[in-house]
Amino acid sequence: MSSHEGGCLCGRLRFRTTVDPLWVTVCLCHYCQRATGAQGMVQPVFNLADFEITKGTPKVYSQVSEGSGHEVHAHFCEHCGTKTHLTFARWPDKMGVYAGTYDDPSWFDLSPANGKYIFADSAARGTLVPAGFRVFAQAAATNEGVALEPRVLDEVLHLR
Repeated sequence: MSSHEGGCLCGRLRFRTTVDPLWVTVCLCHYCQRATGAQGMVQPVFNLADFEITKGTPKVYSQVSEGSGHEVHAHFCEHCGTKTHLTFARWPDKMGVYAGTYDDPSWFDLSPANGKYIFADSAARGTLVPAGFRVFAQAAATNEGVALEPRVLDEVLHLR
């Protein structure tokens, strides 16, 4: 079993995962754009039990998601402000990591087999989605948890 570690900018908050992600979500919603200061967030998703804080104690900022109406909890370092991971009121047994906070942010696979793009309707101008990926205009499931049908790309999609 290999260990994949990461943490905040100042190093006072550290974490570890020891399994591959259940899936990888690329979220293009306004929340993720604001939270990262980028076009969106790459988020490997894990069972909460497969994620461990190894150093420090994160602070938590909670906000109701515009998409689901449920709270999203951003965990961050109180010293440098780096957000490391998210937990969700909607899925209390799952969590997502801000991929860029891993020591090796490309250790996991992001492919059409395990990845999806969500909230494409909110994408920033110039966002590109590779061919083969599942794309959702909004969330990938209803608030009741019913999976929605994605659009699967035959070619690169240039949003907006």
